[in-house]
Parts: sequence; structure tokens; C-alpha cells
Amino acid sequence: MDQEWDDDSGAVMRAVGRQIKLWREAAGLKQAEFGAAIGYGEEMVSAVERARRIPRPEFLDKADEVLGADGKISAMKKDVAEARYPKKVRDLAKLERETVELGAYGNTVVHGLLQTEDYARALFGQRRPSYSQDEFERLVSARMARQMIFDEPHAPLLTFVQEEAVLRRPIGGRMVWRHQLEHLLELGKLRNVEIQVMPTECEDHAGLGGSLQVLKLRDGTTVGHNEVQLTSRLISDPKEVQVLEMRYGMIRAQALRPRESLAFIEKLRGET
Repeated sequence: MDQEWDDDSGAVMRAVGRQIKLWREAAGLKQAEFGAAIGYGEEMVSAVERARRIPRPEFLDKADEVLGADGKISAMKKDVAEARYPKKVRDLAKLERETVELGAYGNTVVHGLLQTEDYARALFGQRRPSYSQDEFERLVSARMARQMIFDEPHAPLLTFVQEEAVLRRPIGGRMVWRHQLEHLLELGKLRNVEIQVMPTECEDHAGLGGSLQVLKLRDGTTVGHNEVQLTSRLISDPKEVQVLEMRYGMIRAQALRPRESLAFIEKLRGET
């Protein structure tokens, strides 16, 4: 299925397709011949050159080898990887890379930075109307790529508060659910990560207005972010950000402490 791009992604994919076409023609190969040499069909080669399909990393590597590009085609893998993600995901990932401290409260699903790939696949697989296979893979890849934040040399402080009900919902089935809980336990051991659980029985709850994120950036500013249904919203107004900061502070105070929360998650894992 042909892809639909935003302006930034479209420009990158058109440039990549044009370069591959120029290299192919310089080598004197027709699309069918080139496709056979790299293990892809003529239709796929044509779609990539017309910027209608996303070339996988192995496509670019094989093209580089067959066309003798000496690494020039393979070097485009990073640009292609970023371009394949939806713009709102690219913008969010960029924002997260500029963060020194991120705090997030979630009341529907496990936060994206904490999800296993199987959990993310099960989650996106339940969306209606259903995603095309290409869009589905694109979204899963984008979500996993955001988790590179954990590997940054100067990784930010990351705090999360998750509703107990979220952790009890077996999205993807029992094994996916169990592995997700185990993943939370592993992440919770990291020195720059704190995970807290908001018990369902808690009477006082400052988060009933919905999920929220507060991000403190390297330049000293603080912004908020919220995503619900079809809307992804960046909140930069200082007064609104101040409200989110106060609410998140209260939510953290009302939730179980990090050590108690990990013990709670361990108990849930034992029930799976």
C-alpha cells in the first residue's frame, strides 16, 4: 500500500528515491534487474524510487553493495528511519531528547516509553479503524525508537505514575501482560527511573482530569504534553504548565512510593 507523508518525511523519501534511481541508472540496470540483484521485486523498487514505499535498512544495504555506492546509500538509513515515523511522534521524540526531567501520569495504558514491543503491537492492533500493515509497523517502530532515551549518555530523570487498573489489564494476553510487568520491574531498577502505582482504592486523586506529561528541558523551560484520541497537544503557556506541575506533584504524593510500587508490581506478576 502506498504511503502518505507529511512535508518533512515526503522530502526525505523523495530525495532517497531519487538517489537510488540515479545510482541504478548509472549502473545500467533496469528496475527488474536491480530488484532481482538485491532480492526485491520490480514493483517494490519502483515504489521506493517514486517515494511511495519505505525502504527497509536491508534494502538500502543491498542496494549500496550492488550499486557500488561505497556506503553512500547505506548512510541514508538514519534519515529514512526518522522519516518513517509520524510527525507527531518525531516531534515528541525530539522533545524527549531535549529533556532533563520527564514526569508522566497515565490512566489508560502503560506509558509508551515503558512498553515492550509485544505490548505495543497488541495495543496498536486493537485500534479501530484498523491500521494498514505498513502504518502498523511504522507506529510500532516509532514507539520502540523513542525508548533510545534510556541509552543516552546523560539520560534524563524519568518518573512515571501508572494506575493500578492499567497494570491489571492483560492487553495482548497473559504472556504479553506478564512480560510487560517484568519489563517494568527491570526499568524500575534503573537509577534514573522511578515508577509509582496509583492504587484503585486511593480516595484522594489529583489526576482525575486525565493523563499528563511534564517535561523540563535543557534550556530551563518547562512544557506539558497531552495525547488523547486523535489529539496530541504541546502545552507551553506558563500558567497551564504550572497547573500540570502542581497536579503531577500531588499525584506522585498520593501514589505508592517507588519501592512499594515495585513490590506491588512484583505481586501482580506473581498473579499472572
